[in-house]
Amino acid sequence: MTDVENLVLEHLRAIRADVGVLREDTREVKLRLNELQASTAGMRRDQALDAEVSAHLQAQFDRLREDVDRIKRRLDLAEA
Repeated sequence: MTDVENLVLEHLRAIRADVGVLREDTREVKLRLNELQASTAGMRRDQALDAEVSAHLQAQFDRLREDVDRIKRRLDLAEA
């Protein structure tokens, strides 16, 4: 082989090595992105659950308030 062919082969090997590194980096970035997406989905589920719990607690509070108001009226403790 001539020196030019050796030089071209050397550059091609270097390019191949760089492409291999880029592939590995891309795999890692994809894995991290998937983890972020899963984490975000988990946080959204948690927020939805928190909103559901909050609504349930508010409904219970409203019922308790109605019960207390009814008790006050029956005991003539409520302001007219």
